[in-house]
Amino acid sequence: MTNLTAKDLDVLIHILTGEEMACKKARMYSNTLTDAALAGEMEQIAMQHEQRFNALYAMIGGNK
Repeated sequence: MTNLTAKDLDVLIHILTGEEMACKKARMYSNTLTDAALAGEMEQIAMQHEQRFNALYAMIGGNK
């Protein structure tokens, strides 16, 4: 891991928060949509946000 400045950490935390919220919203939509195709698309979007969240979290030394 590279040495991150306080500003780098602030930016990463801000991005992590956005990815987490986007994942949760997409997953919520996937569970409430009645159209199976749209629900599947929302689940794929949720998984993409989750993957980005996990990659960013690993950058700051997280174990998720």
